[in-house]
Amino acid sequence: MLLSSDPTVGLADMLQSLPDAVVVAAADGRVVHANPALTELLGLDPDELVGCTLSVLMPERLRAAHNKGFTHFFATGERRLIGNTVQVPALHRDGREVAVDLTLSVVSRPNGAELVIAVLRDARPQIQLEQQLEVSRHLSATLQVTQALGDSPNAHVAFERMLPALCERLDWDAASLWVPHRADGTLACSGVWRAPGMDVPALRDATVAHTFAPGEGLPGAAWQGRRVVVMEDLLDNPRFTRSDAAQRDGLRTGVAFPVMRGTTVLAVCELFSRESRPVSDELVEVLSSAGRQLGQFLDRLHAEGQARELARTLQQSLLPPRLPNIPGVSLGARFRAGGDGMMVGGDTYDVTALGDGRWMVLIADVCGKGAAAATVTALARYTARATADGGAGPSAILAAVNAALMHDDQTSPLPYLTAACLLLRPNGSGAEGLVSIAGHPLPVLRRANGTLEDVGEPGLLLGVDPDVTHLELPVELAAGDTLVMHTDGVTEARDAAGRQFGEEGLRSVLTWTAGAGADATAQSVLDAVERHVLASPHGRDDMAVLSIQC
Repeated sequence: MLLSSDPTVGLADMLQSLPDAVVVAAADGRVVHANPALTELLGLDPDELVGCTLSVLMPERLRAAHNKGFTHFFATGERRLIGNTVQVPALHRDGREVAVDLTLSVVSRPNGAELVIAVLRDARPQIQLEQQLEVSRHLSATLQVTQALGDSPNAHVAFERMLPALCERLDWDAASLWVPHRADGTLACSGVWRAPGMDVPALRDATVAHTFAPGEGLPGAAWQGRRVVVMEDLLDNPRFTRSDAAQRDGLRTGVAFPVMRGTTVLAVCELFSRESRPVSDELVEVLSSAGRQLGQFLDRLHAEGQARELARTLQQSLLPPRLPNIPGVSLGARFRAGGDGMMVGGDTYDVTALGDGRWMVLIADVCGKGAAAATVTALARYTARATADGGAGPSAILAAVNAALMHDDQTSPLPYLTAACLLLRPNGSGAEGLVSIAGHPLPVLRRANGTLEDVGEPGLLLGVDPDVTHLELPVELAAGDTLVMHTDGVTEARDAAGRQFGEEGLRSVLTWTAGAGADATAQSVLDAVERHVLASPHGRDDMAVLSIQC
């Protein structure tokens, strides 16, 4: 204990009641006093500690450096640690290490000798709190990445949203994206982002003008190694080739992570910080996860792109590549696939010459989407063509399609469709023909004087009743008349409030477009429906419009 004749005699009593562990040592490094709180912190008996050197409080690997530093401290008077708190490992009685916050101070005895007072506080609660905050930030960053990818329509938008999100959530100041250049096998910069209020002109200029080979620089190392690469001090790391730019922009730490699809690197992302910061294993895992998520997202985009292209090609095969030229008759047609364009729609139309001066005009709407709908559409279209070539009328054509559907075992469980079939013969001053309707919306005839009338009689849809028959009704088109055939994707399109475009909407368009040609009429109907469904959350059906004008 401290001697009672010392002016610091009251110090011992004061230290006894402190909640923090306190150890007092003389200039030779031997302990002269320790308070009871040391037992709770490190399991050591304060009385047993008196006379021992301070080095017993620390792990074996640090003792030599401590003894050297302590001697230097009293020999030179350099006391940089005095008054500052540092986090160091201390040795518990049971042999484990305990993280403590250490604060040093010096007091003098009357004889001029100095005592070092070390205050030790358990740093584990603070460390745990910091770790919890770090985990929270990492989770937030991961969720932000997931959300950014989920809301992105393409890869460019995904990177534009994800990299700033990582910078913001993880407190990084700038980011860049590198993609493999197929021509020369190097990484080329695709973009540089920065945090709000942050500018990195030197890094941006050096980055966009640079390419990296595998293993070269920070992005090349991540590319070649297929792992997260950390450079905690960009200015002193010889592998970082843009250190001049980093120094001008005040950047100190960089990290790069690959965007992976399986074992293939699709891109490399870099993050930069103005602070010299350690990169924890947890952060490495977050960045690795972000790279994997991005890879999966890009893989999905690639697969969706292939599916869209396949659907587009298949859809085109179910529609005429171009409308034919009919003497004395003008044609116009528009088609828009519903949904996201990844599924083949069930709407189709066809105009084909029959060889005897007549033309078959068919428009149909198959139940469902996808491969099954495409099969039904193709079956209906080619059955109708084959039957019409044999000289049958529209009712017989629909009957043949119905029979084919009823006997088809390869399509969906309910391979039914609606259709309108018109056999038309131009006569020099107009055209005449016969029409049959199978559960399909009635065509609308706009006379040259602007009046509107429905054409045909509703009938039962196809694929339900093997014995169904359909009426054949005459149709006459004079010069200037326009017949508009359409699928229910036009009339059943719903706006944001759920209101359908309806027959009224279609008739309104045909009224104010009176005098327009066949192609302009079809385009006007499509445009009006598109305006009606703008910002609508309701799903969109396929839509087909076919106009015939004499």
